[in-house]
Amino acid sequence: VQLVESGGGLVQAGGSLRLSCAASGFTFHDYAISWFRQAPGKEREGVSGISRYDDSGDPSTYYDDFVKGRFTISTDNAKTTVYLTMNDLKPEDTAIYYCAAGGSPRLRLKTWRWLYLYDLWGQGTQVTVSS
Repeated sequence: VQLVESGGGLVQAGGSLRLSCAASGFTFHDYAISWFRQAPGKEREGVSGISRYDDSGDPSTYYDDFVKGRFTISTDNAKTTVYLTMNDLKPEDTAIYYCAAGGSPRLRLKTWRWLYLYDLWGQGTQVTVSS
């Protein structure tokens, strides 16, 4: 049972990266997946999450305000992989990025950032944005 992140690296401000989170060993559709990041000396914070369904029964996505319009979360169910496409990167986006699987398929707007909701974490991938 694991999540493996990849795709991090060094990029100049304004550049783009796509992070991947490959899941294995569990039923992919039964878990919501979110991305978090942690910069040196700072707490881990939620970046984006994807819920398998919302009140209407459709998948839904969540973003923190500082990445809205720049980052996009998506999923390839056939590959059991979740992606985070990051555009217009800024030096303040520099951090280790982690993906995490929640204990249920559904996230909610007010709680998707709560770390304790997530049972499984990847090892992280470093993203460094130079100015």
